[in-house]
Amino acid sequence: MTTPTTVDTTPFPDQKPGTSGLRKKVPVFRQPNYVENFVQAIFDTLPDKAGATLVLGGDGRFLNREVVQKTLRLAAGNGFGRVLVGRGGLLSTPAASCVIRKSGAIGGIVLSASHNPGGPDGDFGIKFNAANGGPAPETVTNAIFERAKALTRYSLVEAPDLDLDTLGETRLGAMTVAVIDPVADYAELMRTLIDFDAVSRLFASGFRMRFDAMSAVTGPYATAILEGMLGAPAGTVVNAIPKEDFGGHHPDPNPVHCHDLFDLMQGPDAPDFGAASDGDGDRNMIVAPGLFVTPSDSLALLAAHAHRAPGYAGGLAGIARSMPTSRAADRVAAALGIQAYETPTGWKFFGNLLDAGLITLCGEESAGTGSNHVREKDGLWAVLLWLNILAVTGERADALVRAHWRTHGRDYYARHDYEEVESDAANGLMEALREKLAGLPGTRIGDLTVSMADEFAYRDPVDGSLTERQGIRIGFAEDARVVFRLSGTGTAGATLRVYLERYEADPARLDLPVAEVLAPVVAAARALAEIEPRTGRAEPSVVT
Repeated sequence: MTTPTTVDTTPFPDQKPGTSGLRKKVPVFRQPNYVENFVQAIFDTLPDKAGATLVLGGDGRFLNREVVQKTLRLAAGNGFGRVLVGRGGLLSTPAASCVIRKSGAIGGIVLSASHNPGGPDGDFGIKFNAANGGPAPETVTNAIFERAKALTRYSLVEAPDLDLDTLGETRLGAMTVAVIDPVADYAELMRTLIDFDAVSRLFASGFRMRFDAMSAVTGPYATAILEGMLGAPAGTVVNAIPKEDFGGHHPDPNPVHCHDLFDLMQGPDAPDFGAASDGDGDRNMIVAPGLFVTPSDSLALLAAHAHRAPGYAGGLAGIARSMPTSRAADRVAAALGIQAYETPTGWKFFGNLLDAGLITLCGEESAGTGSNHVREKDGLWAVLLWLNILAVTGERADALVRAHWRTHGRDYYARHDYEEVESDAANGLMEALREKLAGLPGTRIGDLTVSMADEFAYRDPVDGSLTERQGIRIGFAEDARVVFRLSGTGTAGATLRVYLERYEADPARLDLPVAEVLAPVVAAARALAEIEPRTGRAEPSVVT
């Protein structure tokens, strides 16, 4: 039996997890001891790890295999009894949550920087998911950071790299390593939620779909389920093989980075349905023929029709959305007579609501949608639920969206991202906005009148915890809103996100160009925040 070895180290001061774990550029993670220190800090916060089961996997980006091997050696050195690792080191983020929950694991190490680019000069990430399958709460991530700042040693079992490509069990010291099929448990769970027979009949009828896996981890899942189990024609899934650099893609499913699919769906030979997922499989993009469906509208429509799928036939307990997400889901909740919750950005904030049974569906405007089946957002699940709804209603996707607007009205919505803004400039912009808030109500800006202005704070209805400084909200009397927030998911500089929305209920105004409806809101946002003078940016980097 190989005995653990203790290695002396010195702490790194920059290992503070963000909203989705620790994300840095690949060269940062390649520093000697950098990975080992952070993983050891995670393990040191787990008091019951002796003999426990750990789940391990990632999105296959550059460095994934190397960090899987290091984590296995560290897990063996820290007394874990068993590690379940996806074949090839792969597990999508929702599949990791599924396996954690099914196996009774103490938690999981998920290796991903989600929708951020990969490759030797790209991004990498490590996060810990708790026993409920969801991202670790702030109390845990804060404890990990405190431990990382004081770390002086790590423990591991010295051993050659293990074979990650063959299913089965092997030993590493006293620990069992089980290489599992990364798709099997997830696919089994999907079968309990979605009417596979109805979707199979839909494809058999000649229904055409394009799913772009963006050379990322969802490829094997989508191929196995859509083409293998549901009978979609071969080639329905494109860019299906995960690549370390995502084939040069920026694996963020939006009209800019997934423009081939977007353009196809706007063209004369558009298939009946288009969808995509991101680097680690937790985000989704939905495109109907000739119509991009915003993530906010997608959440609302899924909530309105979820009862058509077996997993949700009993109705919804409630719906939650992140604060910057449009209010479209709130209108569905009101129509259904259920509670709508507004949370900070970050999937972990949905965890308490899900665990307490207060909500069934939840989502974020950043292309994340999920339900109580796991504790992560789940891109492929959202696509399958859409297919279930289309199969049962017999409606085209674009017709379904327009019918939804006629019933509930339309929240015209866009997000403007100003990427890699100099950090001091971004922070200065936000501080200047804070100083203005008290005096803004009643102010006229162009064609709009400010009716409210605040900085969002969230009191968790389950545990009573308070989370402050979660974005600046400015509401207008004309049923419009703008939100300003600095993103915590990038790795360079700061990303200023500006969220813009305006509600229309007039049936004659439900199919106007988004830019036209939002133009007064955009002008007000730029003037209020002094975006160009403070950042030097006349236009956003990405408009979604």
